[in-house]
Amino acid sequence: MQVILMEKMANLGQLGDVVKVRNGYARNFLIPQGKAKRATESNKAEFAARRVELEAAERAKQADAEAHAGKLNGLTVQIVQKAGVDGKLFGSVTNADIVAALAQLGFAVEKAQVRMPMGHLKQIGDYPITIGLYTDVVATITVSVLGEH
Repeated sequence: MQVILMEKMANLGQLGDVVKVRNGYARNFLIPQGKAKRATESNKAEFAARRVELEAAERAKQADAEAHAGKLNGLTVQIVQKAGVDGKLFGSVTNADIVAALAQLGFAVEKAQVRMPMGHLKQIGDYPITIGLYTDVVATITVSVLGEH
């Protein structure tokens, strides 16, 4: 299915690009979330008329994300979990725990934005975690997992 991207998408394209995606991806994700519209002639004409407005909104979102990343970069978040004597946690620290800890510090981050390539944290220690705030805007924080007996 041909769609017009209404915002910049990683691995798909820029704002206004007409791309071909699978039907289910377009129907179930892109179109309901407002990230794309069907590439019909009327939608292409409407997009051409609103292009300047949409590009300005896109730049504003990116500038806001960069400002948010500036505040988050280098931040250290401490999370206390029950742990055994060998430093292994009972359970694990998930992205939801990191979001909750950031919320206590006054930072609004969504669970899906926290990127944990090594999976959930299962040991005591300091871990670098990246937060994808926008398509090209990434902040790196340190999560310090402390154990309590």
